[in-house]
Amino acid sequence: METKKDPKKDLEQTKDIYFLLGLVLSLTVVLVAFEWKKFDKVDTSDYDMLIFDIPEEEIELTRQEEKIEQPPPPQVPEIEIVEDDVEVDDVLDFDDFEDKAITDFEYRRPDVVEEEHVEQEIFIIVENMPEFPGGESALMEYLAKNTAYPPMAKESGIQGTVYVRFVVEPDGSVSNVTIMRGIGGGCDEEALRVVKNMPRWTPGKQRGKPVRVQFNLPIRFVLQG
Repeated sequence: METKKDPKKDLEQTKDIYFLLGLVLSLTVVLVAFEWKKFDKVDTSDYDMLIFDIPEEEIELTRQEEKIEQPPPPQVPEIEIVEDDVEVDDVLDFDDFEDKAITDFEYRRPDVVEEEHVEQEIFIIVENMPEFPGGESALMEYLAKNTAYPPMAKESGIQGTVYVRFVVEPDGSVSNVTIMRGIGGGCDEEALRVVKNMPRWTPGKQRGKPVRVQFNLPIRFVLQG
């Protein structure tokens, strides 16, 4: 008698499927076994009593905060309100001034400011030079008549030229008389005396205005043989 198989219960048809499922399951188990990690248990009892005191480090700020100075609030003056019925002791009575003499008031004279004297400029060369009254010849005649030869210079045989410098003022008078170069023996003093006693000159002028002019004058002392 021939055995007939039910095609729905034939395992040969599903053999390949079960094989694949078993292969996938095996690979899954192997992968899980490789990825599994076992950690050793660490005894933390020794660390329970350790306290780490780490001080906080103070860091100085280098950034300065800008302070904006605000102006002070304006001061409002206090206004004191006085009632109308308050009596005032000091009352100015204008009637007291009617009988007061004018002489009772002190008169103060205003201070007089003295004008500061400004020395005028001294010129050396001007448009119109100073001139001795009568001209140069009159000057030589004046020096010859009024100059005395000092006895000391005569006894010592001193002779030569004394150079005198002076200033002719705008009024013609002579000032600032000095010796530029002398010879001694009393000749310098005699030259100063003669120049200081000169009459007024015709003053020098600059642009038509009298000015101060510096003048140099040589005076010769010569012994007669």
